[in-house]
Amino acid sequence: MSDLADEKRRTSAPDLDILGDQVTLHPSGYIAPNEREDGGDKERNLVENMARFRTSPLEFLREVSLHVSGTGWRAYDNFIGQPVFYPGFSENMTAAILSTPILQRKITELAEKRIAVEEKEGLLNKDDILYAAKKSQRKAVIEQSLQDLSEKWTGDMICKMESKTFIRGAYYLCTQLLTRAYHQGIHVSSEEVLRLRTVAKVAEKKKQSIIFLPCHRSHVDYVSLQLICYRLGLALPTVVAGDNLNFPLVGSFLQHAGAMYIRRSFGDDVLYTTLVQSYIDTLLQGGFNFDCFIEGGRSRTGKLLPPKFGILSFILDSILSGRVEDAVICPVSTQYDKVIETEGYVGELLGVPKKQENLADFLSASSVLSLKLGRVDVRFHEPWSLRQFVQEQQARITGIPKSMDFKNIRDPKSRQRLLRTMGYKVLSDINAVSVVMPTALIGTVLLTLRGRGVGKAELIRRVEWLSDRVRAKGGRVAHFGNAPTSVVIDRGLEVLGKDLVGVVEGLPEQTYFAVDRFQLSFYRNMTIHLFISEALVSAAMYTRVKRGGGPENQNISYEELRNQVLFLSQLFRGEFIYPIEGLAINLDNTLRGLEADHVVELVRDAEGKIITVGLSDVERAAGRENYDFYCFLIWPFVEAFWLAAVAMMGLTPPSDHRGDPWLDVKKAQDSLGKTLYHQGDLSYFEAVNKETLKNAHVRFEEEGILLVAKSRNSRIQARFRLAQEWTPDRNKEDGKIVASGRLWDFIERIAQSRREGKNRRDGATVATRVLRLTDQISRELFKGGQLEGLDEEDRVVDRKKALRREARAHL
Repeated sequence: MSDLADEKRRTSAPDLDILGDQVTLHPSGYIAPNEREDGGDKERNLVENMARFRTSPLEFLREVSLHVSGTGWRAYDNFIGQPVFYPGFSENMTAAILSTPILQRKITELAEKRIAVEEKEGLLNKDDILYAAKKSQRKAVIEQSLQDLSEKWTGDMICKMESKTFIRGAYYLCTQLLTRAYHQGIHVSSEEVLRLRTVAKVAEKKKQSIIFLPCHRSHVDYVSLQLICYRLGLALPTVVAGDNLNFPLVGSFLQHAGAMYIRRSFGDDVLYTTLVQSYIDTLLQGGFNFDCFIEGGRSRTGKLLPPKFGILSFILDSILSGRVEDAVICPVSTQYDKVIETEGYVGELLGVPKKQENLADFLSASSVLSLKLGRVDVRFHEPWSLRQFVQEQQARITGIPKSMDFKNIRDPKSRQRLLRTMGYKVLSDINAVSVVMPTALIGTVLLTLRGRGVGKAELIRRVEWLSDRVRAKGGRVAHFGNAPTSVVIDRGLEVLGKDLVGVVEGLPEQTYFAVDRFQLSFYRNMTIHLFISEALVSAAMYTRVKRGGGPENQNISYEELRNQVLFLSQLFRGEFIYPIEGLAINLDNTLRGLEADHVVELVRDAEGKIITVGLSDVERAAGRENYDFYCFLIWPFVEAFWLAAVAMMGLTPPSDHRGDPWLDVKKAQDSLGKTLYHQGDLSYFEAVNKETLKNAHVRFEEEGILLVAKSRNSRIQARFRLAQEWTPDRNKEDGKIVASGRLWDFIERIAQSRREGKNRRDGATVATRVLRLTDQISRELFKGGQLEGLDEEDRVVDRKKALRREARAHL
């Protein structure tokens, strides 16, 4: 009987008892593991598979009873943090929000503005002997109306952590669902978790919030962090979510589990904006934990997106205003063996409109529960004080000692600079702790090899090489105990499935090939941040390497290399996160690293300065496999920006055009990109993805090449035109676009680092077929009529944006 009981305890849901820094197993569960021999991180599966009714009905019922009764850690009674999940929580939070001084001042201000409007319109007569009384009465009515509206919005917005019984059941349900899809569970680093608990205890005593800032790959992100906090005995954070997730049943469930709903866009609604600020102030003043995705929406490309500053701005304002003393920032990386939504992402990136979330789609997603999607890896960066960060930036920017107040950095420019620095620091911290999953290694190898496929032995060799390079660059590779690489690869291939990676049977050696390169690029992009410096240098060298011939013909001078690297770095400034040391230091460090790896050979003068860079004899003997690897990483992005630049040629108005030159360039580039790919002039179909093309537009707008007119009305499409100095000429005789001018030179500069297509001469290709096709699509768009116009207020906004662009340097 004793042996049977021991066996049940070993297979049951894990119990966790954490006292101080000691982690004890009761009777099986999360423990601090011994150091691995290779010095890797301590790592544990935090959420294990639970019993299922069909296979183990008695064990299933036992687990349900443990959660319902709240046995051990399941009770969620002695968590670290401020009180949550008690009756009356929502009422207390609502009352605190509505009584904040900034909200009450805004309500008074709006009421007074409305009174002024009514006086101007004659609705209130100043000559009336009862004017003062009527004005006071009217103002009170308006204020009460705004107060009622604020209360309604607050009820729709705030999370409603009301019931311990609910959250116990929610934890069990979500764990059941998640471990059915991700059958290997959620993995965390023991050291990071213990450090986080230590920080949480200090924050609890100081009544400070921990602000979790995770990356965003999947809707599963909402669930994984909540499960971890619950399992570790930390107060669950309030999670910022778009109101698109607030659909029947599911929306209410998420709201009671910690979700707060906000609009996707606030527009000019100052009352709503102030209400959100009041809510965030209340949470941070009370020391409640907070969770906001730094990228805003989910990344459809697999790599980190530029930071969104909306919620960060609210958080920073709470600190700078003095309404909140301090908060703890904790960047979080969440990585997956396979992301559930990647197939849908491909459609969205190709222009298929995103579907509105609804219950039917949510329920239909239950099909993923029978899949084996591998595991989820969550990593926590070392938390840091937001106040201390602001003080350090203040001292660095203004030279004012840390002890001074924050008034000196409240002007818009300093504040924006501080926000940007903070946002990119969080992204850098996330990259620093991110784990590269086996599926990412496999996807990267398959998409960075020449040829149709790769044999099993070669795949193992390249995965091992890539793993070593990741570690050498300071990255982390997910480990599977002492399992050999071949086993890890087999697991990864099983998770990716035959829809992404195919295998050719009947050959002397198993040969694998990429079936869906577009979808597989999501996993390749999970590694690119580690090698972006090497990729930029390799793409810059390609301007000479693609010439062919002997080594002397392919070598590039240091000055020419530096100029092209600078150009590409500026071009992709919004696409990638670079090391903080600056171009000169990064370039020299990268070249020395490539030299040490025997990829390049550096020729130095008598003073030791690099004068020439070329491929090493070792790399040439190896068939340029390592050099090509770095090129293949960056080439899809070079192609996308090249496509966006070529599409801008189509914004050149026809000679006989008499009208508004504003067009929707997105239609042109989509049609152009797909045509060029199928005709062989575009090597990568993923270059026709709207996220990268959108980033290209942002860069072109920042540099003053592209002018963008946006309406405050979301139903009116953004319109584009070329700046006058960038607009190409047309031939006076035949009306064709002339392949010359500032924009053409810009396109040629990008094309120098572009992978060559079926024609060896990129310039000739663009000047003939590509430019002809661009002109053809352009004429059809201009003939199709103009887009809906902007109102005067929109034009004023656009004129202000144009003035801000004048001071910016061009590429």
